[in-house]
Amino acid sequence: MKLPEKIFARRHEIAADYLKELDKHLDDIVSGRTTEMLEVRDLADLIHVHPVHLSNTVKAATGYSPCYFFEKRLMEISKSMLVSTNTPISEIARILTYDPSNFTKFFKHFAGQTPKQYREAYYISIANKDLITA
Repeated sequence: MKLPEKIFARRHEIAADYLKELDKHLDDIVSGRTTEMLEVRDLADLIHVHPVHLSNTVKAATGYSPCYFFEKRLMEISKSMLVSTNTPISEIARILTYDPSNFTKFFKHFAGQTPKQYREAYYISIANKDLITA
């Protein structure tokens, strides 16, 4: 049975609204406009849908759960902050509302290495590129 086009379009609208609110919230976290990390249910409230409906709809529209996008975006921000600033890892953790130990566990779970190892590997790769091009 084929879904009516209206339902299909609404799925994608909800997913897009979620991703927009997620990006806005994470930008607020990084910029310091807010210091409290929202959860998926809080983002569902912002777009006026039930958390279960949000989860099911985002999964149906994208193939991934809302948490996947949340974690993916946090990793992108974390990696960017690690390589583009000299900010201590503990401060990056604090900005992202983590305790440094939990941030390290979160990061290692998704990146396969600690934030320190990631930062060091990045700087080594940059140094090696400089040697090759010199």
